[in-house]
Amino acid sequence: MSENSTRILDELSRAVNGAFGAASGLKREAESAMRAQIERILRDADVVSRDEFEAVRAMAIAARDENEKLAARVAALEEILASKK
Repeated sequence: MSENSTRILDELSRAVNGAFGAASGLKREAESAMRAQIERILRDADVVSRDEFEAVRAMAIAARDENEKLAARVAALEEILASKK
């Protein structure tokens, strides 16, 4: 290969690498912009966060357990009252 061919290939290689670098930068910028837009939409739509959801879920489970215990106590007390009649 001649020196000119090598130089042309080197320049072409640099140009391709530069294009890939620019495309990669554009991709990151587009992803960042989309992520920001999605976060804004979710925030405006009053969508709860995972942490908030899990906290309310835990409260609901605890309330259901307490309700079951109270229902069992009421049933036992009703049984005692019914047996005394």
